[in-house]
Amino acid sequence: MGISSYSYSFFLFLFVVIIPTLKAHIAEYDEYWKARELEAIENLDKAYHSNPEEVVRHNNDHFSRTMLEFYITKRMLAESKKGPCEVTNHVDSCWPCDRDWEKNRKKLADCAPGFARGTTGGKDGEFYVVTNPIDNAADPKPGTLRHAVTQTGPLWITFKGSMTIKLQQELIVTSDKTIDARRANVEICNGDGITIQFAKNVINHGHQIHHIIPAKGGKIKDGENHHGLRGDSDGDGVSLFGATNVWLNHLSLHHSTDGLIDVIQGSTTVTISNLHFTDHNDVMLFGASDSYSADKEMHVTVALNHFGKGLVERMPRCRFGFIHVVNNDYNHWFLYAIGGTSNPTIISQGNRYSAPGTFGAKDVTCSGLLKPA
Repeated sequence: MGISSYSYSFFLFLFVVIIPTLKAHIAEYDEYWKARELEAIENLDKAYHSNPEEVVRHNNDHFSRTMLEFYITKRMLAESKKGPCEVTNHVDSCWPCDRDWEKNRKKLADCAPGFARGTTGGKDGEFYVVTNPIDNAADPKPGTLRHAVTQTGPLWITFKGSMTIKLQQELIVTSDKTIDARRANVEICNGDGITIQFAKNVINHGHQIHHIIPAKGGKIKDGENHHGLRGDSDGDGVSLFGATNVWLNHLSLHHSTDGLIDVIQGSTTVTISNLHFTDHNDVMLFGASDSYSADKEMHVTVALNHFGKGLVERMPRCRFGFIHVVNNDYNHWFLYAIGGTSNPTIISQGNRYSAPGTFGAKDVTCSGLLKPA
């Protein structure tokens, strides 16, 4: 069910007026990017949940059923003396115990939980195998990750083997893509990060992102038939800008220049699950501007993540929106775990918080004065 016509018109006005002043590193706002922006506005309306509490209930019910099935199965297998395939994680319950999962990789597309439920990525497309780790931002060669993610239409992207990819510029991911690094050790590091801008229906699964640094602007390939001029990047690990239906799952992130994950400027229906975070200051930012009230429509699920050593704050920091933080493990932050500033709704359920020993840093949540994003 979409927003009312009045609300949508008001939101459209906000989006069109504010976005041009916040172009997220687009140095040349040409007809291609204007069309992607308008499509993103339409996608935001289609993705809107008028009843986010229903999504929370569905996610919780799914977890409860999975746990019950796990204990019943474990008991039966114990009695029969057979070794069980133990999956206690309701997000992972749909594929790891299938011995032939590599022959049916796209089964992963049926698993997206929370607000990203229904996200299918490249399920309806062909497989694309990345064979070459070399990145050329302006002229990506066939077989490279940048060549894959800039193609038009759905693609399920896998990797021939383990590889380290140093991105020259932001990796601009287009709609209907799955990046599936299962069975390979793939590291995106020592270069720029991943940007999902004015795009929808993206799954990113199973690789590492670390030591991300800003890149100087320049002309890059950002679509199958388009080269765009970008400004300097921030050095985010993963940046969502005007993105809808995005599922980030089983990623490992640490050491970025700016944030590890930013979800901003009209991004919604996002699930961040099974991620491992370490060694960073600003972990996750949901909403980048107090003046961008259109982010009140933001819906994000943060589930089953491990927040490990060396983290300072923003796990996440939320400005607006409806955020479900569920079944995460927090260990010894330096300032605070979860922050909220501009009246967000944050539902925290089933999380484990191990506070640091430092006096004055034991607050799980912070809703007071936070440093500017």
